[in-house]
Amino acid sequence: MTEDRRGALGGDTDEELMRALYREHAGPLLGFVLHLVHGDRQRAEDVVQETLVRAWRNADQLDGGRGSLRPWLVTVARRIVIDGHRRELARPPETDPGPLELLPAEDELDRALRMMTVTDALGALTPAHRQVIVATYLRGRTVPEAAAELGIPEGTVKSRLYYALRSLRLALEERGVTS
Repeated sequence: MTEDRRGALGGDTDEELMRALYREHAGPLLGFVLHLVHGDRQRAEDVVQETLVRAWRNADQLDGGRGSLRPWLVTVARRIVIDGHRRELARPPETDPGPLELLPAEDELDRALRMMTVTDALGALTPAHRQVIVATYLRGRTVPEAAAELGIPEGTVKSRLYYALRSLRLALEERGVTS
């Protein structure tokens, strides 16, 4: 490594230089890049890593005495994100998902995915609504049986069941399930 590269960023070795860059700039840079990539943490981490590698490769050209390197790093990170976006736009989609969505999927995987979605939607309900749906639909109880099991009046079971089903429908729609 050249003396210029070591002197520009204050490190004695390549490893120390990368550690110093990471320690000083990775956190704020990650926050900035996360905003640019709409919260995609994996993509943001890749951009930060590439930015810091470019800083390390160009350390001999960077003058640490002129002030913070952060403006240069932010510019490089922004350009990496823009270049990635342009690459995605220039590349045609590999497959058209339309025909695949029309294929019926009546296998165990499809069933498991549906159950996971319903379970997740049930988790979004209030405990009282969830109890009524579990008692009536999943355990097959009648309204009087569910009322006795839950220790509430039959009218309350009917009312909760009505509102629980409405809430469940909304929760499923939020998860992409349509009727």
